[in-house]
Amino acid sequence: MAMTIVETTRPITGGVDTHADVHVAAAVDANGGVLGVESFATTPAGYVQLHGWLVGFGPVDRVGVEGTGAYGAGLARHLRGQGLVVVEVDRPNRQARRKEGTSDRLDAIEAARAALSGRASGIAKSADGDVEAIRVLLVARRSARNVRIKYLNQIRHLAFTAPDGLRERLRDVHRDRLARTAAALRPGAGGDTVLCATKLAIATLGRRALALEADAARLDQELEALVRRCAPSLLDVYGVGINTAAILLVAAGDNPHRLKTEAAFAHLCGVAPVLASSGKVNRHRLNLGGNRQANHALWRIVFTRMSSDERTRKYVARRVAEGRSTREIMRVLKRYVARELYPHLVHA
Repeated sequence: MAMTIVETTRPITGGVDTHADVHVAAAVDANGGVLGVESFATTPAGYVQLHGWLVGFGPVDRVGVEGTGAYGAGLARHLRGQGLVVVEVDRPNRQARRKEGTSDRLDAIEAARAALSGRASGIAKSADGDVEAIRVLLVARRSARNVRIKYLNQIRHLAFTAPDGLRERLRDVHRDRLARTAAALRPGAGGDTVLCATKLAIATLGRRALALEADAARLDQELEALVRRCAPSLLDVYGVGINTAAILLVAAGDNPHRLKTEAAFAHLCGVAPVLASSGKVNRHRLNLGGNRQANHALWRIVFTRMSSDERTRKYVARRVAEGRSTREIMRVLKRYVARELYPHLVHA
């Protein structure tokens, strides 16, 4: 009697270890068995080849990609455009690295197995809309602020050691006027060499700071327009400004529906307590992970409410009477604020 063999097609899972010039991809079957490992260029043509290579093994269930916000951003967008589910893989499995060492091949296989097992389950940000535009503007805005502060500090330090007349001229200048005052200095020809050089150095730093202020003002205008278009209701929440709203929108991404519940958003922001029970001890501990910028944005909202919102001030007073510390109260309030903000982010 002849035996009939029926072939069944089962979904495969992909994994990609991303780099600046080469992406290493792996394909595993439903049991985690390795079907193949291959390298591809980090170009649009390479993305097409990688996708074609994966689907050559069969229907692709999902692809785990390392660094979807960095080297893997372009590949993630391409795979998502092909209808694939892209899962963010944070880092390779440490246990596997200790046992087998590390290599691009092993990292790609571990990325695929992490996506297959559910160890990595977070859907990657799509990074293809207004929120991605907000993210890149925030990068430039943050660097402008940091460098401007650096220039102003350098002006202050040069003024401390400047000749007496120049030092006294800059001694009591307010921080808001320091850059403009410094830029207005005119080093004269001849005269004291140290005085001329110090004036030139301070004036140069002042002009740089003024240029950064102008750039920051332009970036702020663009950020405000994008935030108001993307999530106008978010700005109606007490204590939420343009900057905090922008940071929270970036944390949620262009596809905020990947955050299924408000608890998921709270966990993303690092304000959801983590279970730390063992034996007869049943407790939770502070979550030290999550998006730290989003965590700080929630802290700023809570700080604003504690100083000016009557309802929050009454809550704080009641908790203080119960023996809670200010830090503990702020942790609780950050969790409440995350719950309040979640609908405004998801339905933006």
